Amino acid sequence: MCRIPEGRTSNYKEIAKNVGKPGAYRAAGTALRRNPFPIEVPCHRVIKSDGSLGSYSNGGSRMKAMLLKKEGAIA
Repeated sequence: MCRIPEGRTSNYKEIAKNVGKPGAYRAAGTALRRNPFPIEVPCHRVIKSDGSLGSYSNGGSRMKAMLLKKEGAIA
């Protein structure tokens, strides 16, 4: 997640693939949900592969949308 530039997004499947476990996208989501440092480790930049936002443990999907809009990642 730290490699995802500001204003860009990735998805859970890509994260799982990048760590060598392409079928473990649900595990990637679980790990992101447990992120204790959501501002330092920008897990809000990871969305679902269908383009929907998914959830965000630190403030819900509304907060995730606000952060992504602020960065210019979504309209």
